[in-house]
Amino acid sequence: MALEIRQADQSDRDAVARLLDEAFRTDPVSSWVFPDPEHRAAVHGKFLGVFVDVALEEGRIDYAVDGSAAALWLRIPAGVPEGEDEVPARMRAVADPDNERCELVGRLTGAVHPTAEEHEYLLMIAVAPGRQGQGLGSELIRPVLERCDREGVPAYLEASSERSKGLYERLGWEFTGEAVRLPDGPLMWPMWRKPRG
Repeated sequence: MALEIRQADQSDRDAVARLLDEAFRTDPVSSWVFPDPEHRAAVHGKFLGVFVDVALEEGRIDYAVDGSAAALWLRIPAGVPEGEDEVPARMRAVADPDNERCELVGRLTGAVHPTAEEHEYLLMIAVAPGRQGQGLGSELIRPVLERCDREGVPAYLEASSERSKGLYERLGWEFTGEAVRLPDGPLMWPMWRKPRG
C-alpha cells in the first residue's frame, strides 16, 4: 500500500517535532550534541522544533497522513543565503543556551553547504522508530526527487549515520568528499544528487 502524503501546516508543528525527537533520540549527532540521555530527553524536542519552524516558515514538510514519517525541505537559491547565520544561534537559544554544541553543529554544516546552484535541501527526514526499515523514507522522498529530475534541479543533504548514508546513496546522492567532523564526535556526510534524465 502506497504511503499517503500531505503537506504539513502549523497545526502539525508539535506532532512533527515529536516525530523528529523520537526518530533522532539515539542518532549519533543528537547523542553528541546532548551526551547525557536524561538531558537529551528534556531538550531534544525543542532543538528539533527549530528545524520544524524553519521548514514551515521557509520551505515545506511532506508528512505521512498516518503520522509515521516526515521530510523537511527547503528550496535553496544559488548564492550565499541571507539570515542563515541566525538559525544555529536560534537552535541554541531555544533548546539549551549553555550548550555550544547546539550552535556548532549548524555552523559546521553551514560552512560546507553548496552555494553555486539552486537546489532542494533535505533538511531532515524522520520515520517513527517502529516503522523504520519499511521503505517509508524512500517513498516519502521519491516524489521530490522525481520533480527534481523533471526540473533539472539538484538535491543536497547531510547524512548523520552510515545507515542513512547508504539509503541516500541508493536514491542517487553522492558523498561530496568533505565530511563534517564534529569535535570529538561523529562524522556527518554532505551529499549531492545531480538530477537524472
